[in-house]
Amino acid sequence: MNKRFLHSILFFLLFTATLFAQRIEVCTSCKISTIIQAVEKAEPFDTIIVKKAVYKEYNIGITKPLTIIGEGNPVIDGDNKGEIITIESDNVTIEGLTIVNVGTSYTTDFAAIRVVKSENFLIINNTLERLFFGIYLEKSNHGKVLDNTIKGDAVNEYNSGNGIQLWYCNNVEVTNNRIRNVRDGIYLEFSDQIEIKNNKSSNNLRYGLHFMFSNNDTYTNNLFEDNGAGVAVMFSKFIKMYDNVFRKNWGTASFGLLLKEINDSEIKGNIFEENTVGINIEGSNRIEYSNNDFKSNGWAVKVRGACYANTFTKNNFLYNSFDISYNSKINDNVFDKNYWSNYTGYDLNKNGIGDVPYRPVKLFSYIVNRTPETIILLRSLFIDIIDFSEKVSPVFTPDNLMDNNPLLKPIRYDRDR
Repeated sequence: MNKRFLHSILFFLLFTATLFAQRIEVCTSCKISTIIQAVEKAEPFDTIIVKKAVYKEYNIGITKPLTIIGEGNPVIDGDNKGEIITIESDNVTIEGLTIVNVGTSYTTDFAAIRVVKSENFLIINNTLERLFFGIYLEKSNHGKVLDNTIKGDAVNEYNSGNGIQLWYCNNVEVTNNRIRNVRDGIYLEFSDQIEIKNNKSSNNLRYGLHFMFSNNDTYTNNLFEDNGAGVAVMFSKFIKMYDNVFRKNWGTASFGLLLKEINDSEIKGNIFEENTVGINIEGSNRIEYSNNDFKSNGWAVKVRGACYANTFTKNNFLYNSFDISYNSKINDNVFDKNYWSNYTGYDLNKNGIGDVPYRPVKLFSYIVNRTPETIILLRSLFIDIIDFSEKVSPVFTPDNLMDNNPLLKPIRYDRDR
């Protein structure tokens, strides 16, 4: 059968089903007083309107195309008994609900809203509180998670879940969500072509964003603040990270962004401010770092082993305790045309570029990496002397690790933050 003809038939059937769709109202004084009753009674493509009230329900299973819309902020209270809504159908919309008291289990990942093997789903403008997992997408594609507020009460990692979780998903948009006080704000695993933008993920126990084995993903204009360890990106490739803010992720093992086994990616236009480590890099290659601000971090960038063919260009390194930490004598990375607030060179020809190359790795950084207790000597005259001696005659740091064209003025970017 001709593929175009088949698509036309499917569109006609969908249009016809939508044309005859009914509205079903749910309220405490209505003939249908529970959401479960409404779902059972509804025909495919019907719309269920949930009126303002508190509904003590859980295990609401949706196995047909439906739209469920809350009016006046109705509350679904799961009473800590289990999962609240489980979607196992294409073309389902959940909008305007407040869902609270998801059950906690050590064997089952109960969620406020779970989507399983479904497509064309829309989860929009819901409030989820007192939860285990918030929104859990499992082997589901071509959907959107928009404008939701997710607030947990996580205390320990072992008995808390993630705000938004994607597992084996493709082509999903996660936008304008506010997530706090869960284990990981957003978690992806084996999920490709995911777009994560304009989210605020803060005060989470572990990571604001955490993804593994996920390729060709983009995250843009997100705020990751006051999380246990910022953002972790692991075992992935072709990742684009643009215009995000990583702020105030403090702790003895904390960082704004962790990159582990990441290849062929771009990190551009981000702000790393007041983190223990701005970016912690390990086993990551062919990454372009440009137009980022590293401001008032302990370490702006820590480069650990097996990092090759990376470029750092047109970044601002502003008032960090250490700009670059390096644990190898071999350097295959390029630093060029960055601004370094610690640079003390001159510009005789007034072209905006320092006439003397800048060595961003201090000997003291090398020492602190091996003996952390020596950090108490950070502001001492002795440290200034040994750093100067290493700059003049490198012994512990790579000879070619330098910016040959350090900028004399910070780069100004067009940012709306």
